[in-house]
Amino acid sequence: MTQKIIFFDIDNTLLDYEKKLPESTKKAVQQLQDDGHIVAIASGRAPFAFKNLLETLNISTYVSLNGQYVVYKNQAIYENQLDFAALNQLNEAAAESEHPIVYLDHEDWRSSVEYHPHVEEAVSSLKLNHPVTYDPNYYRNHAIYQSLLFCDGEAELQYKEKFPQFEFIRWHRYSVDVLPNGGSKANGIKNLIHHLGIDLNNTYAFGDGLNDIEMLKFIPNSVAMGNAELPVKEVAKHITKDVNQNGVFHGLKIVGLL
Repeated sequence: MTQKIIFFDIDNTLLDYEKKLPESTKKAVQQLQDDGHIVAIASGRAPFAFKNLLETLNISTYVSLNGQYVVYKNQAIYENQLDFAALNQLNEAAAESEHPIVYLDHEDWRSSVEYHPHVEEAVSSLKLNHPVTYDPNYYRNHAIYQSLLFCDGEAELQYKEKFPQFEFIRWHRYSVDVLPNGGSKANGIKNLIHHLGIDLNNTYAFGDGLNDIEMLKFIPNSVAMGNAELPVKEVAKHITKDVNQNGVFHGLKIVGLL
């Protein structure tokens, strides 16, 4: 059997709405690994935010921070940080508009403000045991791969126009991911499969969110979750069941991996 690599988004794909791992998904991942395939994470989260999941599923390969920090067998093989000068300008513009920013590297996340209800709501929705702490200068002395900018849709459009150095992708009603221009899960995956020498036709991907669109467009064997947003379903080759209806298991059946 030809070795395949299968990429899974985390939230509302591997994990259900309560951030729990369905038993059917856990068994499916184990079966893929037993069959000799590579199972990888492809997430907007930073590595510190899914450490327990890696351990639970025995996964050591991942595309994190929406493709900006890529790891194969626990070794980083690709890093793409935000341009410092542009990030500094974004920070100033956000401060003037009283829009909080959270800065992320692969080990931690820090906020430009001590407290804001929108930051609290968005971060708490991830249900992590890793609180965001206050450090407005964190981006000055760390490699920042992604930021979270807290603003409404109108302000988001203004930031997009003013800062072409970045990609802005909404992940929460109060927040957008800020990535390097051209940065995406797809770009991170390109670097990983090139590193491994795996043919694109032997890659598979599952996702549900707007930050999965580029990945699902790039990978020929793509699967949108039944709970995915409409633009995500429109670019995927296959659509499986809802995450709460054993969507990953059924999707793997659809593509013939189980």
